[in-house]
Amino acid sequence: MPAYAILGAQWGDEGKGKIIDYLSKRADIVARFSGGNNAGHTVINDLGDFSLHLVPCGVFSDGVINVIGNGVVVDPDVLIEEIESLQQSGIDITQSLMISERAHLIMPYHVILDTLAEAQRGETAIGTTGKGIGPAYSDKTSRTGIRAADILDLDNLKTRLETVLPFTNAVLEKIYGVQPISLKLILEKSEYWQKRLGAFIKPVGRFVNDTLDNGGTVVLEGAQGILLDLDHGTYPFVTSSSPTIGGASTGLAIQPNQITNVLGIFKAYNTRVGSGPFPTELFDGIGEGIRTIAKEFGTTTGRPRRIGWFDGVLARYSNRINGYTSAVITRLDVLDHLDSVSICVGYKLDGEIIDEPPGGVAALERCIPEYETLPGWDVPTAGVSEIADLPKNARAYVERLEELIGCSVDIISTGPHRDHTIMVRDILAS
Repeated sequence: MPAYAILGAQWGDEGKGKIIDYLSKRADIVARFSGGNNAGHTVINDLGDFSLHLVPCGVFSDGVINVIGNGVVVDPDVLIEEIESLQQSGIDITQSLMISERAHLIMPYHVILDTLAEAQRGETAIGTTGKGIGPAYSDKTSRTGIRAADILDLDNLKTRLETVLPFTNAVLEKIYGVQPISLKLILEKSEYWQKRLGAFIKPVGRFVNDTLDNGGTVVLEGAQGILLDLDHGTYPFVTSSSPTIGGASTGLAIQPNQITNVLGIFKAYNTRVGSGPFPTELFDGIGEGIRTIAKEFGTTTGRPRRIGWFDGVLARYSNRINGYTSAVITRLDVLDHLDSVSICVGYKLDGEIIDEPPGGVAALERCIPEYETLPGWDVPTAGVSEIADLPKNARAYVERLEELIGCSVDIISTGPHRDHTIMVRDILAS
């Protein structure tokens, strides 16, 4: 013990990569537990600028074992490419990477199905990244998925695929009118994956539990955010896995009581990629200015992110679901140029004031945000690393967010680099 969960508290893109990299310096394991390469974590440190999609963000800290848990869906080609890219940057992770034998693989037909299904939705498109994530999780649920362990036994894999492929190819041919996938091609790719990744595929659940039992420190790396959760997010505009604290337990096969700290990562404002309701979305020059200053474009997709004011209603909801022991506010410096900042403190739905988001997406789209406006700050926060150096109005803004979220803000990020961080309270010492 202990395990520290780092969770996206909004719609993803909150800056988890930087915080995980910052905390991993004192960890024994950094472990991804959900999602796939539809999530991108950006890390900027003394080694350079990196965008990671599958490899955990602990790769830049010496002595850290980086684990891809059973709750992750893995595109083997993307993982191989990411490993090679890190090696070209002088970062060799061949001795520090482990892949759960129970993690499901994104097969080539999953990517094809994802792209075709999204195109068919037309104007009702969900906003999927087209990476095959949804179809891979669908196959997992329908018990037709392929696990990492399966590529270690190619004879058995051939038998499995002979059962799986006929149905998949029938969908491709008869519903979408495209060419079927060749069994030979899949087996050839699987043999290649075995050669490149086979040494990393291990029973990581046991390894993580043993480390915790022996007093080690484990950082649980969340992907995306609570508002994209399959159960608790803005369904159907959600992802296919569980980025919540519940997903951390099932996605790594660890007991809930081993997770002693839950960190919710919040941007100082809100962003969203893709379709779906966004009550505080800005359509004016302020929103465009924030997007430009913060370079708010998706790490994975490159799409411009939608921008909005901080939503206290969704922040409280996020905390209620996950039970944060600490909140982390990132990108505070992005708001430095504003004369005033607004915070959503409630919704008006059909004439009634509510303080929790409705479960129906249509009702959420009708919600009108009730705002509270605070003065901006005339002293820049960019690069500040001590709480005493934070401008008075910036501190007041953070304190108001703290009240709305319902837990203490223990870390504030004031820039992209590791050093641009205010540790209000040393959570790793608690």
